[in-house]
Amino acid sequence: MPLQGEVSRMSSSTKIFNTVLIGLGMVADTHLKAIAGLNGKVRLKGVYARTAQTAQQYAAKATAICGESCTAYASIQQITDDQELDFVIIATPPNARLALVKLFTQAKLPILMEKPIERTSGAALEIVTLCEASNTLLGMVFQHRARVASIKLQQMIKAGELGQLGMVNVAAPLWRAQSYYDEPGRGSYQRDGGGVLISQAIHTLDLMLSLTGEVTEVQAMSRTSMFHQMESEDFVSAGMTFKNGAIGSLLATTANYPGGSECITLHFTKAVAKLERSILEIFWRDGRTESYGESEAIIASNDPMAYKASWHGSVITDFIEAIAEQRLPMATGREGLKVHRLIDALMASSELQKTVAVSGEA
Repeated sequence: MPLQGEVSRMSSSTKIFNTVLIGLGMVADTHLKAIAGLNGKVRLKGVYARTAQTAQQYAAKATAICGESCTAYASIQQITDDQELDFVIIATPPNARLALVKLFTQAKLPILMEKPIERTSGAALEIVTLCEASNTLLGMVFQHRARVASIKLQQMIKAGELGQLGMVNVAAPLWRAQSYYDEPGRGSYQRDGGGVLISQAIHTLDLMLSLTGEVTEVQAMSRTSMFHQMESEDFVSAGMTFKNGAIGSLLATTANYPGGSECITLHFTKAVAKLERSILEIFWRDGRTESYGESEAIIASNDPMAYKASWHGSVITDFIEAIAEQRLPMATGREGLKVHRLIDALMASSELQKTVAVSGEA
């Protein structure tokens, strides 16, 4: 497979990367703040939305915040024709992705995409395959990987400091009010592809996989609790078996009022690592303790946007460096397929009421 990113509209000497934000929903402000905080490395040249009025209003807002003119693109064709663009950011609902990707791969525009890749693993694989076949760089916004604490834990695991992994506990005990699911399409299979797993816990599961390696089989139960009226699941519990022999548990929900913190606890032979949001605690089995991470002004897990824009900024910075250096970004589309397949297995296990193997590479 050729290295993604070898074909690009720009050279590595370019100092300012021009981008367009496509999709101006809930996460748009986070991207705007992230770009504004990159000290001129990235210019938000324009935005695009389904309605011209929304795009024009947001372009005016972006111009005021960033201090540079931001265009409201009138069409996707106008975006693909713009030779000044270096990459695009796709933040649309999942069901709007495939058609966009087809156009951007034809235009050889690198793509940074919000999770999930698409609603189903099949559609996600089609997107990844399109990007690989056209040698178009595809990066995923899995900002949990960009936290200082996450990076530190990854380094310790790679260095073998913690010993052998034996047990994994993952919890995403979140809360979303009914008003969150009252938005048309939210929590539906047609627009989002599912509920808590693909919309919220996908971040925690992706981070887990990046730290633990692959899950080989799961035994799960998924339900919709009495606290929400929605098409898909708001509660999932599961047991997991990992490729390296470790065992683990998962709890993911948006019915946990008033909301708790996402947490990954990894039990190694030399220490236990507890990664709770942006703080990493190491409990060495000889009695020592260590702590790493960064302070957070926001801990409200009932707020869908309760995280630092700087984490998105780190993902964007890594992506533009990947373009310039012709390397893969922090989280590729191919990496994103792993968490899609894990979610598929969890949902299949619940439906079949039995242990299900997690599908490997296609």
